[in-house]
Amino acid sequence: MGIVVQKFGGTSVANTEKLFMVCNHIIAEKEKGNKVVVVVSAQGKTTDDLIRQEKEINEKASLREHDVLVSVGEQITIAKLSMCLEKLGHNAISLTGWQVPIFTNNIHGEALIDYIDIERIERELNNGNIVIVAGFQGIDEKNDITTLGRGGSDTTGVALAVALRADKCDIYTDVDGVYTSDPNKVDKTKRIKSISYDEMLELASAGAKVLHNRCVEIAKKHCLPISVRSTFKPEDEGTRIINKTEYLEGSTVTGVTKQSNNSKIAVIGKNNQIGRLYKVFKLLANNNINIDMIAQAAGEDIIKSVSFSIQDKDLNKALEVLENNKEELQIHEVKHYSNLAKVSIVGLGMMNNPGVAAKMFETLYDENIEIKMVSTSEIKVSVLVEEEQSEKAVSSIHKQFII
Repeated sequence: MGIVVQKFGGTSVANTEKLFMVCNHIIAEKEKGNKVVVVVSAQGKTTDDLIRQEKEINEKASLREHDVLVSVGEQITIAKLSMCLEKLGHNAISLTGWQVPIFTNNIHGEALIDYIDIERIERELNNGNIVIVAGFQGIDEKNDITTLGRGGSDTTGVALAVALRADKCDIYTDVDGVYTSDPNKVDKTKRIKSISYDEMLELASAGAKVLHNRCVEIAKKHCLPISVRSTFKPEDEGTRIINKTEYLEGSTVTGVTKQSNNSKIAVIGKNNQIGRLYKVFKLLANNNINIDMIAQAAGEDIIKSVSFSIQDKDLNKALEVLENNKEELQIHEVKHYSNLAKVSIVGLGMMNNPGVAAKMFETLYDENIEIKMVSTSEIKVSVLVEEEQSEKAVSSIHKQFII
């Protein structure tokens, strides 16, 4: 008898009918002789609706109160799912993040898990209960409710699986696995049977919405097998995320993805002062502003500048921080550009295949798509393009590398 963690997303638990469908997955795992821990998201669009209600009351509500409000959605789901299991004759108990407890840092809205006390869960499992845990939430050292950011229920599921030394973590959603690109927007996509942690992490970080990137990081660190499966196709094994993956011969690019809502900031200095670069990024980091792509220009006879991309949600805060510190940082001018998207190709096969970036750039050139910024790693090439051209960029690149 082992421990299995199952995570179900918002579309999987959207109504009562779907809650009972989820029960079938849970009961089937229990009847195999396993102890089952289930992590759930809020039902359907509940979180979006709560955020809308928040904005109606106060556009500038504190993040602490924001977390208290949006964490309610998962609490509703765990109670309902436990009731469904009870009706079907199975013992179940629901636990919120603070009842587990799941301890996090104090960064409201984007908290990181520090530690999970598994004593309560183990006790309930040993008493024969199916344990239903609210995803997306925890508590900090003040016992204040915190949330992990959108998609954080994935992270809750994987973190619990690691803490409990579970045999596996199955993440159920409304799609039947990870695809080479978004099948709703790109023609002739292919489902990937297995994918490495590194590839999945790059795809998730680059905009693929199947998994939260932080959950992949945790799984990779602890070598925890994850499966992405469809709630509505119980017989389907979906996509496995593991240490190694099988490739079709000649496969170079595993997936093409897009991340919208990007902005670019250019910081132009008054001179080539040594140390400005670290001061700029340290200041942004101290204000919890995440930086993605970075490009620098410097020389004897030109004004030194650095450009970087951030998410739109951080743009106003970043501009305010930079403007307020212009003199200290010796900044001449701050420029910004919005309505941008990051388009990326990812694949372990890229490491041994020179010319992949050139082929990607040529494809965009042929489609008359301007590249605003570029960043690369061993297994990823990303470009920043205009949002209105991004879907065309993804489709043309996918056609070039995948089809």
